[in-house]
Amino acid sequence: MKNITILGGGFAGLEAAIFLKKANYNVTLVSDRDYFYIYPTSIWIPTGERKFKDICIDLNELKDVHGFELIVDSVSQINAKESFVTLQSGKVLNDYDYLILAMGSSKMKHKGIENTLSICGKPEVSMEIKDKLDELIKRGSGEICFGFGGNPKDTSAVRGGPGFELLFNVHNLLKKKGIRDNYKLTFFAPMAEPGKRMGPKALKMMDVFFKKLNIHQHFGKKIKAFQKHSVVFEDDSEIKSDFTMFIPAGDGHEVIKTSDIPTNEAGFVKIDNFCNVIFEDENMPSNIYAVGDIAALEGADWRAKQGHIAEVMSRNVVENIIEKDRGGSNFKSYVEHLSILCVMDSGDGAAFVYRDSKKSMMLPMPVVGHWIKKGWGNYCRYSKLGKIPRIPGM
Repeated sequence: MKNITILGGGFAGLEAAIFLKKANYNVTLVSDRDYFYIYPTSIWIPTGERKFKDICIDLNELKDVHGFELIVDSVSQINAKESFVTLQSGKVLNDYDYLILAMGSSKMKHKGIENTLSICGKPEVSMEIKDKLDELIKRGSGEICFGFGGNPKDTSAVRGGPGFELLFNVHNLLKKKGIRDNYKLTFFAPMAEPGKRMGPKALKMMDVFFKKLNIHQHFGKKIKAFQKHSVVFEDDSEIKSDFTMFIPAGDGHEVIKTSDIPTNEAGFVKIDNFCNVIFEDENMPSNIYAVGDIAALEGADWRAKQGHIAEVMSRNVVENIIEKDRGGSNFKSYVEHLSILCVMDSGDGAAFVYRDSKKSMMLPMPVVGHWIKKGWGNYCRYSKLGKIPRIPGM
């Protein structure tokens, strides 16, 4: 039985581990934390609808359910040519037939970023956001800014959806408390039309939402710096902020940047359509794959790195490894599966957003949409724990 090492315990890495074990491979999963974090539902931690523990699944429990080996440690070095991985503890992993890179991405570094908190950052930051909001609510008034940034070298690395969701949820939290009029809420982004990748209909609907909910907009100016009580832009204009929630765009993983793994200009791992790492040197190994945020995605300008794409890539890699071991060549491509798919929660409802190469849509789902997304969170937990069946394709 062949040995497979997976670096990363997020959506991409865990999915690969689960399906590789089903295919009877020896699997070792390396994660820098001992839990799987359901990022899409973390938006409710700051508003108090969910506790931190509700968003976490113990990786040791997942290990016992699915049968893979688990190492909780950080990756410090990857040497593709010599076929070894060094962990922060000093442990060296070199007994693998295949290596799957699923470590996610680093973040773009803005001046003064320490003056912000991100709902897409380290999981524990979600609780810090809650503390900041609680503090402002106790004060009774304030100015709160929400935003996300871009990566000009790779447009797929932008993650704005959770920013919109947290903004709308905070709006509804303040509304329920009867104090919404005491707070100025502002959404900012360096691009002229944030959310455009969702499609023209969605972009128009977002503008309607902002105006209806009295949310201020500040778009189209590059961010110069974050200060303790303001966001400063390239023309030295600024918006005041008692608290700033900002999601930086993804950047190439720091460990990858110092390795011999090939990357695109932004530092994301170069892969072919089958998620196999592309080496220009034919003497380099052909047994390394990259999935999820760590990989450089090819395709339309609207392409985005999302959890469902990471999982599709991982399932394809499993099929491709099986096919390769059979001596076949009928490999599966991730490109045809590229799409934007999300239920964008607002706290009192949601909108179903979908886009692929043929169509785009945004369908409002008042009230019921909020509960559908919460139901998905429960489905994610219990299906990964094997307590309920997986829905085909999910």
